[in-house]
Amino acid sequence: MNLFNHLSFANPEAFYLLLLIPVTIAWYWFRHGDVHAHLQISGFTFFKGGTSSVRSSLRHVQFILVLFAFALLVFALARPQSSSAKQNVSVEGIDIMLAMDISGSMLAEDFRPNRLDAAKEVAKDFIKGRPSDRIGLVVFSGESFTQCPLTIDHNILISLLDEIKSGMIEDGTAIGDGLATSVSRLKESDAVSKVIILLTDGENNRGFIDPESAAEIARVFGLRVYTIGVGSIGTAPYPVQTPFGMQYQQIEVRIDEPLLKNIAAMTNGKYFRATNTESLREIYDEIDKLEKSKVDVTEFHRKHEEFLPYTLAALILLTINFILGISIFRRFP
Repeated sequence: MNLFNHLSFANPEAFYLLLLIPVTIAWYWFRHGDVHAHLQISGFTFFKGGTSSVRSSLRHVQFILVLFAFALLVFALARPQSSSAKQNVSVEGIDIMLAMDISGSMLAEDFRPNRLDAAKEVAKDFIKGRPSDRIGLVVFSGESFTQCPLTIDHNILISLLDEIKSGMIEDGTAIGDGLATSVSRLKESDAVSKVIILLTDGENNRGFIDPESAAEIARVFGLRVYTIGVGSIGTAPYPVQTPFGMQYQQIEVRIDEPLLKNIAAMTNGKYFRATNTESLREIYDEIDKLEKSKVDVTEFHRKHEEFLPYTLAALILLTINFILGISIFRRFP
């Protein structure tokens, strides 16, 4: 909810009355410009040491007070108004599950520093850019589990994302299990849109649930699945620990693209192929544009009359003028 205030005038034509002020000043100047009596004397000895009285020093004060009071009354006649605008913002967020492959092949270094770390960094940027959405994290390898359920606390989510690493669970690529676990976390959601972003670099070779069966369940529950195949074309350097230290082997990049395309098509999603970190970042940016939260903004406007302070200030000045008149200047009996 936002509040904005500004001042406007309902009767701005009243300000033309301010033109009377310079006219009044000119009239006063010509009438009271010379108020001293003319007296011919032979010298100034008689006036030596004389001081001007308080009454003489303040003789223009009443006129100035009346001018200021008149100006304030003109402002009051112009009807100053403050307006407030209140915005009620309602956000219908999107529930998103990130299903991330953490199998051993995700350590391949065709991405910098490797596929898994690159995927984590890009996912973090994606999360930070969607503050209104609930996001969760499922990881899978030879099996799958929920690393973080749906949450709006993205700091916790990012912290748990940082903790994942290859080798946490038995190796393998259980795409069906990872997708099914994500579906189970989203199926009861009442969000305006429910999305799964499934990222993998391999072929389904483990698990208890067939990937296409999991995709069919996702379709039944109205979930949209975006699939991302991660890996360069051809081969990729993969670190292998040997008795002589860490060595690199070129391994073939094998992504089951037909399966990932079919999962996306079955759920009205889209398949992407990322061959480097920059293309992966562009994929997340495109998904971000495809899945936007619904934001409704309702505005209320109200005006408040603000003439009273100007009127009171004018009355105070006129009261001071009256008191000066009956005390120092003694113009009233």
